[in-house]
Amino acid sequence: MPRDYSQTPLNIYWEMTQACALTCRHCRAEAMPGPHPMQLTFDDSLQFLRQIPEFGNPMPQLILTGGDPLERKDLFPLIDEARRLGIGVSITPAATPAFTREVLVRLKEHGVEGLGLSLDGPTPEKHDSIRGVPGTFERTMAAIRWAQELEMPLQVNTLVAEETAGDIPAVYELLKPYAVSRWSLFFLISVGRGKVLQALSPEEGEKLMAWAFETSRTAPFVVATTEAPSYRRVVLEKMRSEGMTGDEIKRSGVTRSFEIRDGHGIMFVSNTGDVCPAGFLPVVVGNVKQDRVADLYRKAPLFRSLHDPNQFEGRCGICEYNALCGGSRSRAFGATGNPLETDPFCDYIPQPGKVEHGTKK
Repeated sequence: MPRDYSQTPLNIYWEMTQACALTCRHCRAEAMPGPHPMQLTFDDSLQFLRQIPEFGNPMPQLILTGGDPLERKDLFPLIDEARRLGIGVSITPAATPAFTREVLVRLKEHGVEGLGLSLDGPTPEKHDSIRGVPGTFERTMAAIRWAQELEMPLQVNTLVAEETAGDIPAVYELLKPYAVSRWSLFFLISVGRGKVLQALSPEEGEKLMAWAFETSRTAPFVVATTEAPSYRRVVLEKMRSEGMTGDEIKRSGVTRSFEIRDGHGIMFVSNTGDVCPAGFLPVVVGNVKQDRVADLYRKAPLFRSLHDPNQFEGRCGICEYNALCGGSRSRAFGATGNPLETDPFCDYIPQPGKVEHGTKK
């Protein structure tokens, strides 16, 4: 059944805890050694999980994140409850000594369907300088090998900032021999501790996106971007420049998830139960202890605005690509305080009427 992203998200990201042993330089959550005093209790967490089936079918995928979800002592009972409810579960643990092969085996035995890991440099020195703890690179590479041995679907996320951009091709070469399902380039959003790093300019970003698309054509895994929806415009322009028609582009499948963006196909639940459109768009619309997540996603004014690209403002509001791209609502909020404003990472000048829904009329 096709998913209507205005009614049901593809992914719900649950920040289970702020607790984490790493001190990553770009951490959105500003993670700390211990949990927040108002962190959702086990019973609170159960009540949240039991709301998710209210979305109906197809249900969202639940992504367990943090902090470090392995810091939750009740992690496995909560996974068991989600699976009992029919909710698909993936997890993004931190690469600390607590994350062992035995833990990954146990996660798989409890029904976890996918693993997300971060690799931000091609060498221990470069990766560990971002993650803040020596040994993180070696533990991440070990976890990549474990996932391959256990045949667990793996997404690897790589930070894109001025400090890392030059190493992106080397990270790709490092990953190529492994059974990675998806490699996502996360373009820095300056929130939390991420403010200490430097984002790429729009021009530098577009060059890297062009490289990513060319690489994706022969890569042994999916190459994608996070918080860089203008990549979609780059891809469409390239395909059209090669003579492909709108129908041919649609049949290629490349646009299948293009309309997903912050608050539309994605929602975020914090460790204290606050509900936001995305982890990098920290505007609270309610809390799972008092509100129903499906109602918030479908009816909260901010979500309703994010579902409708006609409500976007500035260049994103008039852009012919706004249905398939829409710009990063998180970056727009970080730059202007208005999540509906122009994404400053894209300097494309709109040409309304040139294309319809990202493909030729």
